[in-house]
Amino acid sequence: MERVPILKIGDILLVSIQLDMSDQTAVQLQDDLAERIVATGCHGVIIDITALDIVDSFVGRMLSTIASISKVLDAETVVVGMRPAVAITLVELGLSLNGIRTALNVERGMELIAAARADELDYQLDDDPDAETATP
Repeated sequence: MERVPILKIGDILLVSIQLDMSDQTAVQLQDDLAERIVATGCHGVIIDITALDIVDSFVGRMLSTIASISKVLDAETVVVGMRPAVAITLVELGLSLNGIRTALNVERGMELIAAARADELDYQLDDDPDAETATP
């Protein structure tokens, strides 16, 4: 069985899907990615689907499930490289991809994750009564 490679780039895991996803490969990716998030402590996952011509309902649900699992493990998910035909198919299938942010390319996906992480850290500081605050 083929496995989808998961690369670590800084605080982000990059998944580049370069093959048509069988159901078994999709489930294996889900498991592998969850393990890598925990092992590395990464706070972002980028799934590049540029090479996919077709996304069926199973793969669409799998992307949503990966985003949900990642969120529980404190990692944001961004899907990049979605072709117009894939986007149209997902909408026609009624798959909204809850919890998944999208970007046109990997660079924009990394920017989204960095911005989300910065917002989260700002929120934590605002919510922390022990955080030092400057007074004028």
